[in-house]
Amino acid sequence: MSLAQPHRAAAVTTDRPDPETVTISGYELARRYGPDVVPTQETGDVHRPHPRIGEPGTFPFTRGIHPGMYRERLWTMRQFAGFGSADDTNRRFKYLLENARGTKANTGLSTAFDLPTLMGRDSDDPLSAGEVGRCGVAIDTIDDMHRLYADIPLEDVTVSQTINGPAAVIWAMYLAMAEERGFDRTRLGGTLQNDILKEFHAQNEFIYPPEPSVRLVVDTIEYQMQHVPRWNSVSISGYHIREAGSTATQELAFTLRDGMEYVEWCLRRGLDVDAFAPRLSFFFNAHNEFFEEVCKLRAARRIWATVMRDRYGARSERSWWMRTHVQTAGCSLTEQQPLNNIVRVAYQALAGVLGGCQSLHTDSMDETLGLPTETAVRVALRTQQILAHETGVHRTVDPLGGSWFIEALTDQMEADAMAMIHDIDDMGGVVAGIHKGYFRRQIAEASYRFGQEMEAGDRIIVGVNAYTDGNQDRQVEILQIPHDVETQQCDRLAAFRRARPAETVHRALDDIRTAARGEANVMPALIAGAHAKCTLGEMVQAMADVFGRYSGGPEW
Repeated sequence: MSLAQPHRAAAVTTDRPDPETVTISGYELARRYGPDVVPTQETGDVHRPHPRIGEPGTFPFTRGIHPGMYRERLWTMRQFAGFGSADDTNRRFKYLLENARGTKANTGLSTAFDLPTLMGRDSDDPLSAGEVGRCGVAIDTIDDMHRLYADIPLEDVTVSQTINGPAAVIWAMYLAMAEERGFDRTRLGGTLQNDILKEFHAQNEFIYPPEPSVRLVVDTIEYQMQHVPRWNSVSISGYHIREAGSTATQELAFTLRDGMEYVEWCLRRGLDVDAFAPRLSFFFNAHNEFFEEVCKLRAARRIWATVMRDRYGARSERSWWMRTHVQTAGCSLTEQQPLNNIVRVAYQALAGVLGGCQSLHTDSMDETLGLPTETAVRVALRTQQILAHETGVHRTVDPLGGSWFIEALTDQMEADAMAMIHDIDDMGGVVAGIHKGYFRRQIAEASYRFGQEMEAGDRIIVGVNAYTDGNQDRQVEILQIPHDVETQQCDRLAAFRRARPAETVHRALDDIRTAARGEANVMPALIAGAHAKCTLGEMVQAMADVFGRYSGGPEW
């Protein structure tokens, strides 16, 4: 039997699946797997693993990027927080850090921003009305940034920022704030999501057209390489592609090809691949199809290591590493019987760990109903701590490695993802595919198929289309964001504007426009703008004056 399973269905199929044999992504699985599906090397009488499986910490890193993995260092337990004002979120950050005290894992903070901030608009913009502080924290100014991270030891805690369209501006505000507080940039650690390509595929929080948008990502990569060595300048994100309805294999292929697109743009800029590639990171979803999620991460490491070495000529082993954050699947959570979400999250977290992630976020059980309550956040964090300290999954590296089924499915997902990557290459790359509408069509088809399977009952969702007893009971409290948050934020912003020197602001915004028109890196001008007390919306608009705003191509 070959590794390309003859009994495997197409990764996207219109046939109604048998839920007992076909995965969410459409792979038809065999009744059993045996040694004939796993390649080996024969040395005398000894059968050794094939080099494509290899050993942990060695190329192509199928079994993990570090030889000791969690035996030596647990994954970072990163909890997502952001709501209301900067002061509200700062209190939640401190709550999370206090509840993580005593764990052997490193703790990181992950910042969620509200919709106006994600779209690069100030809180008093007419289009921001009703959304300020609702789905994340409102950040308009460097003063907001100071309050957001007040009393947080930024040189000891890594900070992740989930921001894309205005990522360069938010990062500039963060760096300016850290500088004003006296922190050494070379000691700051964290991650800027900053993956604009997936916004065009799935999440729609883009501002500028694709080409200048990618230029800004390259500017941040270049600036990080030169000035903030511990920072991850972009977290190439499949998470939102999966949340939009893709299959696991599409998530794998589109994410890695997005990463390759950034590499190619950086190389055209003249950057040394081994100078910037080690700080590229990834962000994947962990969904309900347990073994697919494990194999997806194993295949991703192997693909990335191979293309970085063979396609882009990277010589440093660190450039070959695919370091990844994993978050459990928000789209899998249900508002019906929300306590069931605790169980879903636990299994998804286990898949992320068995797949070899470097950091992990566990969703709160109530996120389909509103922003997480403190109780729900604590349960989500405790889920990771139980996984780390009570289950024993950290005691050996890649415990599923060598399973005939795991290795066969890893190979199959790798092969199918590479076929999709070659299709994207043939159409001219990711930006060309965006203009052609390729990614949106592919994701929409997969999402439609899954919806049909669920409605037909081929996919059982507990509490939704089966086992619905008790759905009328209200099981959890919901966090409400008062309207006063928006009023107070707008009042604070108005006072900030009145107190600043107008001439200094105008000069800083002109400098941003000049940088955007030319070929110079725009980050120094943005950092200067933050120091000059320009607002988020003003700096975003200054670049829009040059780049224009994008509403989608004619083929969408």
